[in-house]
Amino acid sequence: MRLTFRRDLPTANEFYLLFIEQQVLRKLESLDAKLRLSGLGGLNAKRDRLLRIGAEFDRRGTVTKSGYGVFNLPWQAAGHPEWAASILTEVEGLRNAIRATHGRSLRFVIWAGMGGSAEDKSAYNALGLLRGGPRLYVLDSADPVKLKAILEDAQNRSKGPLRDVLKSTLVVGMAMGMTSYEPVVNLQALARLYDRQEIESRANFCYMTLPGSLLDRFGQERGYRRVELQLDGANSTAGRHSAPMTRGTLYALALAGRNVDLEAWIEAAQLDEIEIHAAFRLGSFLHAEALEGREKVTLLLAQELSGLATWTKQAFEESLGKSEEIGLKIVIGEPGRLADYRPAKDVRQDRVFLRVHAGRDTEHEQAHSVLRKAGYPVAVLALDAARPLSFYQQFIHYTVFALAYLRNMNFVTQPGVELYKSITNRLFAEAGTGGGIRQTAAWRLLETTTRRATFKGRVTLVYEHLPEHLAGSAKTRDAPATYASLISQVIRGSEVEYFELTFFGDMRYTAPGKKLMSVLERAGARLFRRRLKMPFDLYEGPAMNHSYHEMIIGHGRCFSTVLLSLKQEEMKSAGHTAEYHQAQFLATQMALAERHRLVVAILLKDLTPASQEALAEFFEEAGKHLAKR
Repeated sequence: MRLTFRRDLPTANEFYLLFIEQQVLRKLESLDAKLRLSGLGGLNAKRDRLLRIGAEFDRRGTVTKSGYGVFNLPWQAAGHPEWAASILTEVEGLRNAIRATHGRSLRFVIWAGMGGSAEDKSAYNALGLLRGGPRLYVLDSADPVKLKAILEDAQNRSKGPLRDVLKSTLVVGMAMGMTSYEPVVNLQALARLYDRQEIESRANFCYMTLPGSLLDRFGQERGYRRVELQLDGANSTAGRHSAPMTRGTLYALALAGRNVDLEAWIEAAQLDEIEIHAAFRLGSFLHAEALEGREKVTLLLAQELSGLATWTKQAFEESLGKSEEIGLKIVIGEPGRLADYRPAKDVRQDRVFLRVHAGRDTEHEQAHSVLRKAGYPVAVLALDAARPLSFYQQFIHYTVFALAYLRNMNFVTQPGVELYKSITNRLFAEAGTGGGIRQTAAWRLLETTTRRATFKGRVTLVYEHLPEHLAGSAKTRDAPATYASLISQVIRGSEVEYFELTFFGDMRYTAPGKKLMSVLERAGARLFRRRLKMPFDLYEGPAMNHSYHEMIIGHGRCFSTVLLSLKQEEMKSAGHTAEYHQAQFLATQMALAERHRLVVAILLKDLTPASQEALAEFFEEAGKHLAKR
């Protein structure tokens, strides 16, 4: 591993020296030993900086949970050489249970989880680490369309009936929050499917969660196998910290068979002191740049590492999005073109670049050279190509910790995510007693507000949740012009530094969803990146809410556009409706508005080619109006 910098600020070295002078690593190791030996009794976060930033505690400061499992699991692993073999044995036990119950080999895995419980699996799929094992599907949405598409794909691959697919499938539910309900919605639907097919399902289901959580209660009622997330039996990791060293990661890798050497994977996560201090050095560099207004960390990953982009984004943003004063936006999916950025000497230039590669990186070498010569701040992390990617993931965790330490910010909690979840559950309860989600007050407001404009009868812009000084001056007849007017106002007022496009529905497994992803990617690149020289986020909802919603709702400075198709499907064979999914769409807007964040909604008539063409034209026309302004 090698870390180098271009245009390093003097303050970055001053920040780094704090880690040496204050012996942060030694104190962290000492605290970890104390926690494992004596537990949480008598600990008060108000008297200990490390506890303030890495533990959960009540208003009096009494520590209720440690979040330092992300570091102590690799430390413990050095004394537990049997852990890799234990994981392989446990996974083989899951295979054997399916074989003994149904006489079938394991062919498919459906991993039901949100955010940190799912993003690592999506990354490993994209990186090809799971090839050679059963096909793993990430079910990170309560949208029935996604589950339906997953099962249809499995049937097409198996060339057999659904009954045979279900017998050959392992369903893993994972939620590291007490109130996470999405995995329960999906497991309920799948369990009903097994029941209606008259298939004994206990061999096909297992789950990982906190004792007493919503998922735990559901699993116990069904008699499903509960698996401890951590190999030490503790509960000291947040969901986004479950990679690279918990069963949440190791099970998925073990299922891939010989494709991943688990012993090497676990060993690579055990960083030495020099490597940990390199992460502290990167954190110091990024913090110094952020204090100068360069908060947009543009991540340039080599092609073979590109699957780690969203995971990296989540690790930073969900951990560090709690301050309105200072943030750290991870920008992904950009080609690294100089034309997309403001000049390095422009006072509005807010970019810093992080290039990561393993071995030779010819793809980004030229881009890096151009950026460096143009005078932009650049950090380059060169990884050992032969070393498992667990090293990179653990290195990122230490970098996030370094930033949290310098900012005196808790990096294990997620208050913004909890706000959205509480509103969702309230809306879902109202829907249950009032005749459905579209009978709730929130949905009726969406339909009746005067702050809406329709384009070609297929695209409706709703800006009800914007503050009066924006919404009151916007046009109401021409939807693209109104959208452009709103964007123009927030830019002139310096209220926004980046944009978000989030579709509440599938963009991974279905053809219409993949098409929509292309439409939104093209629209965002043209309208925000090229025309305004500003980055944009593009993702699915509500997975985004658990992945990097914390930065949007906590730090702010974002203009959010959330999209939903009015034509929603249900999966009658599993009793699975889109009610909870639509509640999440509404709750996202309400949570953002409650925190005075800027959000508008776009309602699509459906996902037909005609509607998608209208949406593309909507953004194109908005760009033309914006150019005139």
